[in-house]
Amino acid sequence: MDDEAWMRRAINLAHKAEAAGEVPVGALIVKNNECIAEGYNLPIKNSDPTAHAEIVAIREASQFVNNYRLVDTVLYVTLEPCVMCMGAIQHARIKRVVFGALDEKRGAVCSALSLTKAEYANHHIEWTGEVLAAECSQLLTAFFKKRR
Repeated sequence: MDDEAWMRRAINLAHKAEAAGEVPVGALIVKNNECIAEGYNLPIKNSDPTAHAEIVAIREASQFVNNYRLVDTVLYVTLEPCVMCMGAIQHARIKRVVFGALDEKRGAVCSALSLTKAEYANHHIEWTGEVLAAECSQLLTAFFKKRR
């Protein structure tokens, strides 16, 4: 599958988050063109501020490969990762991040910060942004519009 196909699957996960009353963000991790983990936002349900979609997927992928290193994997997520998630992505040694919507206030790939090639890090992350960005952005916009 290509980036758009995987992102569509992440969008489906974001809908699950929305159905649970969470901010609609979905993520999945792919290795050798196979999905090894999925996640969506669960901080409210889990009473856990770290339960972002990316972290949920990273935890599941680590259990799947029985290792905290997720070498040669690709993370697909509907929203640009935040600082916390980028830290986890770096520690897990995820090779590449593909995201949908930009997060101009908190995005740590290229918007508010650019941590993919931070000088302090010994692991640099490849990335592709704005894959199906309009769909991912619309999902978030509609969610917050309903809540206001």
